[in-house]
Amino acid sequence: MALRTLSRSWRHWRSGTDLRVPLSSTDAEDTNRRFLLYGVLPLWVVPAVADWIMHRRTHIETTSGAKESAVHALMMTEAGIPVTLGLLARVNPLVLTVMGGAALAHSATALWDVTLATAEREVRPVEQHIHSFLEVLPLTALAFTGCLHSEDVRAALRGGRGADDWRLLPKERPLPARYLAALAVVIGAGVALPYAEEMRRCLRARSAAA
Repeated sequence: MALRTLSRSWRHWRSGTDLRVPLSSTDAEDTNRRFLLYGVLPLWVVPAVADWIMHRRTHIETTSGAKESAVHALMMTEAGIPVTLGLLARVNPLVLTVMGGAALAHSATALWDVTLATAEREVRPVEQHIHSFLEVLPLTALAFTGCLHSEDVRAALRGGRGADDWRLLPKERPLPARYLAALAVVIGAGVALPYAEEMRRCLRARSAAA
C-alpha cells in the first residue's frame, strides 16, 4: 500500500508549477538558492576534473589502479544520491537525514581514499588542496539546503511532524526542466565521463599486467 501511494505521488512529479529563482532578487532566500543551484552544484565539477587530471598525471592506472578508482566511484555515489534527492524530491526530514548521512560517509571515504592513494602513488600538495574542495563542497551544499529548509531541520531533530516527513515525495514546485537537463550535461561531461575513462584505463592496465 505504501509503495502504491509512493508510486502514485511520483507518477506526475512535474505537475506543479516550476520553481522560479529570480536572478536579480536580493532576498536572502533567493540569494541562497541561486548560489546553491548556479554556484555550488555546477562548480563542483571544476575540482572533480582537476582531481582527475592529477590522477592521470601520477599514472593511477599503474599504481593504485582500479581499487582507488572504485573508491572514487563510491564517493561520487555518496555525493550523487543526496544531490539527486535535493533536485527532484521534496526536502523533508527524510531527505535531510539522507543528506547528512551521505555527507558523513563521503568524508570517511575521502579519508580512506587518501590513505590508499598515498601508499601507492605520489599525491602532490596541489592534489591535496583539490581534495579539500571536494571534501567541503558536500558539507556546503548540506548547509545551504538546511538554511533554506530550517523548519524541516527542526522537525528532523524532533523526530518529524507526521508520516509525510519520512516519505520520499516529489517537489511541490519542481525545478525547471531546462536547468535539470543542463546540470545533467555538466555532470555527465565533467564527472561521469572522465571517471569512467579512468576506470577503463585502470582495468586495461591491470589486464595488460596480468
